[in-house]
Amino acid sequence: MPYKNKTLATALALSLGGLGAHRFYLHGGVDRIGVLHACSLPVAGLLYTRTDGGVDVFFALLPLLVSYIAAFIAALAIGLTPDGKWDARFNTGAAKRTESTWILAVLLVATLMVGATVLIATISRLFDLMYTGGAYG
Repeated sequence: MPYKNKTLATALALSLGGLGAHRFYLHGGVDRIGVLHACSLPVAGLLYTRTDGGVDVFFALLPLLVSYIAAFIAALAIGLTPDGKWDARFNTGAAKRTESTWILAVLLVATLMVGATVLIATISRLFDLMYTGGAYG
């Protein structure tokens, strides 16, 4: 079993998590949740091409936004997992042991900043469209 780097998994969840990169890195190419993340992009593209001006673009991009929000939560869960527990789950046969560094802390702060911003912006735009019909943007 190859060594799984916790910092790399957190970085993948932060940057490409909406496409399932962190899931494929940790669980292989047949991970069902990773495939669900990867399907969010074609679904958003299909909805975007079908809008024809009748539906707001936000609703077309909502599957991708939800996938990224879930990936930000996963990045926090991955990064905050204690090193011993991480090694017990993902690095049982590996000789190398996980040692978290300051890079992981920076990634966690960035994940929290970006994730909270995306979540709050998504909620506020959704409420704007639902209750005012998009009067504020």
